Amino acid sequence: MRFVLLSLMALFVGALTAHFFLQDPGYVGINFWGYAAEMSVPVFILVLGVAYLAVRVLVVLWRTPRRLGQAVADRRLRRAGKKLTRGLIHLAEGEWSKGEQLLTQGLKNTDAPLINYLMAARAAQLQGSSERRDDWLKLAYEELPEAEIAVLLTQAELQLEHNELERALATLSRIQEARPEHPVALALLARIYKALQDWDQLVMLLPKLGQARLMPEITDSLAAEGFQAILMQRGISKEELDALWSGLPAKTRKSPKLVCLRSQALNMLGRGNEAEREIRAALKRHWDKELVLGYGQIETEEPLRQLKQAEEWLKGHPEDAALLVTTARLCMVNELWGKAKSYLESSIAIAPGSNAYALYGRLLNKLGREEEAKAAFCSGLALVTDPVADPPGLNQSEGKK
Repeated sequence: MRFVLLSLMALFVGALTAHFFLQDPGYVGINFWGYAAEMSVPVFILVLGVAYLAVRVLVVLWRTPRRLGQAVADRRLRRAGKKLTRGLIHLAEGEWSKGEQLLTQGLKNTDAPLINYLMAARAAQLQGSSERRDDWLKLAYEELPEAEIAVLLTQAELQLEHNELERALATLSRIQEARPEHPVALALLARIYKALQDWDQLVMLLPKLGQARLMPEITDSLAAEGFQAILMQRGISKEELDALWSGLPAKTRKSPKLVCLRSQALNMLGRGNEAEREIRAALKRHWDKELVLGYGQIETEEPLRQLKQAEEWLKGHPEDAALLVTTARLCMVNELWGKAKSYLESSIAIAPGSNAYALYGRLLNKLGREEEAKAAFCSGLALVTDPVADPPGLNQSEGKK
């Protein structure tokens, strides 16, 4: 509809203009540098139109080579992008050789080759070629020296995955010279120290784990393993314990596993009352099985008060198997054998566990019921060992050969 209206308006304006020009075509005279030109107004308008069109044609011709070059470059980039996409698809599908081939074919025409080099290095490693992996990473650095950190991080990660732990450490040391607090490098270092079981280095790294790019549960696990290893390998003073604890990330210090480990350390240092307060405070924040079991292992100056606290918790958690085990343990500390037996039997009835059976067996031994104790130990052992089918000979009676 709009096109029709515009067409009608153009016809009307053209007819009106032609009417006036036919009555009086007008006169245009141009005198420039001694040259004179005379023409009517319609001819002048026509000349202007032709001149405008000629200028437009010249501009188009002038821009054509550049536009053609840009079009060719765009086409090459699209082809390189398609090869990158196809290469990544092949990698995801496990066709590593084909993926590496496509990724390296797209190197010549891409304006961002870093991802091609890094993924080609990963593809080479997946094929078991660490030499070709390092060659791709070397080319990536030579072509893009400003991406040194990214290349080194990738190299260290691939070396770690390939169990080249010492080489990965050497690679990360280069990063730390320039960026000692780099979060990804810190995360890789923690994983390497764990793999090497270098607990001293891992513990020294613990205060920086809050900056590392790690999931909270992984940070907690690494901190717990390092903490536990240090406690098991050597004695620790209260000052060392406090310094180590204060260096941990705030969120990690709330981990039930870490709270239990710290409480065990305090207990070993003869500070059971302090350990009991810390576990009790942690349980107020978050009820956790590990904290509950840890509470029963603390030796305080008032074990009877500790037992009363556990029995108070039982009012709110009457079917908590872990709490029943802890309460039974505290009953045994206070030599309340009958109550301990009742609590353990309740725990085993709710959720049989190796801890409960082990305590139950010891208690039965204490009460002189040795055969029942053996049965309890066997039941607990069966919970932590894989079932094994009996060899045929064990099923034969003694009289048969």
